[in-house]
Amino acid sequence: MTYSALLDDLAAEEAVLDEVVGGLDEGSAAVATAAAGWDVRDTIEHLAGAEALAAIAIAIAEPDAFAERLGAPREEAGAARSWSEALDRWRAERARVLDGLRAAAPRNRFPWIAGDMSAMSFATARLMETWAHGVDIAAALGVPYPASARLRHVADLGVRTRSFSFGVRGLPVPEGDVRVELVGPDGEAWTWGESDVDLVRGGALDFCLVVTQRRHVDDRDLAVDGPFARQWMAIAQAFAGPPTTARRT
Repeated sequence: MTYSALLDDLAAEEAVLDEVVGGLDEGSAAVATAAAGWDVRDTIEHLAGAEALAAIAIAIAEPDAFAERLGAPREEAGAARSWSEALDRWRAERARVLDGLRAAAPRNRFPWIAGDMSAMSFATARLMETWAHGVDIAAALGVPYPASARLRHVADLGVRTRSFSFGVRGLPVPEGDVRVELVGPDGEAWTWGESDVDLVRGGALDFCLVVTQRRHVDDRDLAVDGPFARQWMAIAQAFAGPPTTARRT
């Protein structure tokens, strides 16, 4: 996957979510999602705020300066904004981020909440967050949110954040590897790792729902074998921030 193709996938994932929310009115945007205390508008406002912070990270590109901005008081999500204003803000901020990423080289590094990231990883994280919140919104509205081959980015990030899932909880990272064998939405086989003891196998959508904590591993059709794999899947967290608990359905 080239950097340019990744950015095209990011733009495509954002366009899919925009298709879901673009025609909503104030009433529809007030529908509650599965995220406690958040409705659709809150979710889009959260994404807009994350994109605004990402644009700052790309523009500053200095960890100390970014940390200072991160520690400064920030505007409350959704403060005094109508639905149309929240939607316009998300569109504008995500465009800023895409422009900044397209102007960067794939190995450029940007500061972020859990430490600096390459432009490739930064773009992948933005795609993951867009997809995960898109799942929440579509479920709340009762509309389809089809899985696509872009899930490979989310799955890859889920695998790469295995150590983070332990570290953010103050837990030692178990020694060894986990082999992950997934079937993508188009039937393609995706694999990571070499272990023949600790394995995670199943559909890519189920795996991505678990590592983004949209669903609990026990509620998905994944085969999880080996102590390390079971411990990881119980706490998997592909997104930055404090540890959170996977939802039960």
